[in-house]
This record gives sequence, structure tokens and C-alpha cells, in this order.
Amino acid sequence: MSDWLARLQMDVGMTHRSDWLLVDQAMIDQFAAATMDRQFIHTDPERAAKTRFGGTIAHGFLILSLLPFLEEKASAARLPDIQMGVNYGLDRVRFVSPVRVGSRIRSASTVTAITEKYPGHFEQVQDIRVEVEGQERPAIIASWITHFLL
Repeated sequence: MSDWLARLQMDVGMTHRSDWLLVDQAMIDQFAAATMDRQFIHTDPERAAKTRFGGTIAHGFLILSLLPFLEEKASAARLPDIQMGVNYGLDRVRFVSPVRVGSRIRSASTVTAITEKYPGHFEQVQDIRVEVEGQERPAIIASWITHFLL
């Protein structure tokens, strides 16, 4: 086992949380424009107010797409010598509860496995939860697989 692998495996089982991030209507609207998903529940506050959500909610894929941003600082602090990280995929993604406009979210990630694929190239598996401030249920749960190079 390499020294790096031994060092990295010390993180297995530990949960790290990101800083909070505000999800506002401007962010939702920009995502809607970029993805061409302009369903009213995301973009029409008046019409969305008449639904069971009581207002607009973020796209599930918007929240999912924020994972790299949310995780960047926590990963940089734990893994300062990484040259490059690459998304490998997600398993068991579930959109558990909506994120209402004006909510704050953060990631809570627990490293479940890390392996050295070849010298200096590692695969990390994390259980991810996107937490919504003031809510018990997370917005998203998933298993996230990343590769990184030292």
C-alpha cells in the first residue's frame, strides 16, 4: 500500500460538510435558461405559489450540479496535493425533498471507499447528502464516484 493510499484511507467513514449556499430565484432562472427546462414550478412564482410547494422550487438537477462547487473547499482542505479531479459517476441518486427558493443548502459527504487504481491515480466513493437548512430530510442522496490524480 502506498503512503498516499494509507493517508487517504484515514478519511474513510468521516463526514465533511460544506459551507451553506443560498439558492435564489436568479440561480434557478439561469439554470432553467441553460437547460431549457422552464417548467412553471421553477420559473413562475405566482403560479407555483398555488401548488403544494407554495412557491418555486429548484430543479433537482440544479442541486445535483452544485455538488462540485459545494465539495471543492472541503476536498481541497483534505486533499491539498490533488492536481486534477474527474467525475466518474453517480449511483443511487434520489431527489428526496424539494429545495424551495430562498433556501440554503450544503453537502454532507462521507468517504466510504478509496482505492489506488495505479500509482498516483485514486478512486473515491462518497455517500452524499444535500442538506436543506431547517429541514430534517435531505434534498438529495447519492453515491458519488470521483477519480483524482496527485
